[in-house]
Amino acid sequence: MSLPNSADPIVEHARGVIERGSLSFALAARALDPVTRASGFQLYAWCRHCDDLIDGQTFGHEMRVPKTADQRRLLAELKATTEQALRGEPVSGLVFQGIARVVRQHGIPPHHLFEFLAGMEMDVDGRRYRTLDELVPYCYRVAGVVGVMMGHIMGIKDAATLERAGDLGTAMQFTNIARDVLDDARAGRVYLPTSWLAEAGIPEDRVGDPKWRAAVGALVSRLLDCGDELYRRADTGIEHLAFRPAWSIQSARLIYSEIGTVIRRRDTHAWDTRSSVRGSRKLWLVAVALGRTAFGRVRQRIGR
Repeated sequence: MSLPNSADPIVEHARGVIERGSLSFALAARALDPVTRASGFQLYAWCRHCDDLIDGQTFGHEMRVPKTADQRRLLAELKATTEQALRGEPVSGLVFQGIARVVRQHGIPPHHLFEFLAGMEMDVDGRRYRTLDELVPYCYRVAGVVGVMMGHIMGIKDAATLERAGDLGTAMQFTNIARDVLDDARAGRVYLPTSWLAEAGIPEDRVGDPKWRAAVGALVSRLLDCGDELYRRADTGIEHLAFRPAWSIQSARLIYSEIGTVIRRRDTHAWDTRSSVRGSRKLWLVAVALGRTAFGRVRQRIGR
């Protein structure tokens, strides 16, 4: 599937970013039409750039969190450059040129971009979350709102369907937290609700200690259970998408939720190496997503 104007350097750069940053999302995006896929790439590239800059990562890997003062400066620069780009002013970064174009093309409310950056700011502030209800707004900001923006790219205007897109992004962030819990702990970040840690007797600053591995695993499983509820809720929104977007999003949903299955299966060894879904399994899940999407269309036609 070729992209429109494949020589476009902004799109080509964005394609490279997603292929290096998330093979899962890159694979799921193949089901999209070229225009939607190109816009999705550009959205991902901007989000990836922001996240990498604040966390000192390269394409989402090898976190080396900068000093807080440096993070605040970088975040201010991200906000300022994004604002410039949205105003139509010249900016040098391809990711900013791309996101500005996507916002204009698809009518994405600009406040969604700054909602995402507000999530970055919560990390810079070193926020921790006492309850699941406190964690959810953070997860929405760093991931749920990305789902909402992707919904706009797919032409969704219905508020309820956009809300389900937010649920899917939030569920995916729960999966991220579960997968990266020890890496985050080494960077001084704790996302598991602190009330859960207290109930389990785990000191907040000892989440990464091998002594607490089994107890942390139990809390991770609990978080994944909460994520599963959001994945199921998101399914009701996927049903309202056109065929190709539905197939793409269902693919991403199945692949990402499968990471949770891998974590549960590996139990206390889930963090010995990064938990991921094998390439052959991803292809199978894409096929399952195609079947589910096709069946959903048939069910709609017969009025069920």
